[in-house]
Amino acid sequence: MPNTTYTNLTSSQWVPHVPQMARYGFHTGDKGTHTSRTMMLSELSQLLEAVPGEVTRTTYEAAIKEDNCLHKRTVATRKLTFQRLKELYALDSNILLFRLLRDLWRRNESSRPLLALSIALARDPLLRATAPVVLNLGFGQELSRQAMLEALTSSVGNRFNESTLDKIARNASSSWSQSGHLLGRVRKIRQRVEPTTAACTMALLLGYLLGRRGQLLFETKWAGVLDSSPAELLAVAGDARRLGLLDLKQSASIIDVSFPQLLSKEDLQP
Repeated sequence: MPNTTYTNLTSSQWVPHVPQMARYGFHTGDKGTHTSRTMMLSELSQLLEAVPGEVTRTTYEAAIKEDNCLHKRTVATRKLTFQRLKELYALDSNILLFRLLRDLWRRNESSRPLLALSIALARDPLLRATAPVVLNLGFGQELSRQAMLEALTSSVGNRFNESTLDKIARNASSSWSQSGHLLGRVRKIRQRVEPTTAACTMALLLGYLLGRRGQLLFETKWAGVLDSSPAELLAVAGDARRLGLLDLKQSASIIDVSFPQLLSKEDLQP
């Protein structure tokens, strides 16, 4: 069955070019970590397991470089791993997107792949460039390498040579596999992901930070990552409300969503 719930997924404008987005932790432009790595779900999981709670970026850095919590063989690899994780996830509680990731991470283990993907998409424009190709695939269809390359070329122009573009496409495909959207080692087949309460909350939060409100929160590209209709996501949001992740009020066709437990007034100041 084709995934036709969300339209307008071909637009590259996921994140508006305004200073506030950078303060939250969103990245724009044409540079991204997927030139050399995937979204590094395994490393992120190991790091947050080894260093739980509210700690500084310096603590994460020491855990990777000095304590070798990720079990890397060389000092150079440890340094590079920290750099790439920092690019993808910030690893800084002063950056709102990472704080939201860390706060929701501990809520439910099954949410973690989608949570990681959401932040990686917010911070890596190269991964975002591949999103329309994956999200517009019908469930059960095979991912086309050529379609990935064309989407990347459309996004970055002639900035990368063919070899680098191919590597980005492979890394991005791996990230979409780690999130559950693709299945298979050689032939990547589109799968439907199941939205969890934490993943739904994150999708709504990202839309909220970008200025969407009410029903429109359930119709953003971030919501589209969850492979569910607005009505289905509204039901999941109801479960998230009962878990204390968000506030949800509905009266007839009017929907109001807020996040008093996760966002402060200071977070939303210009």
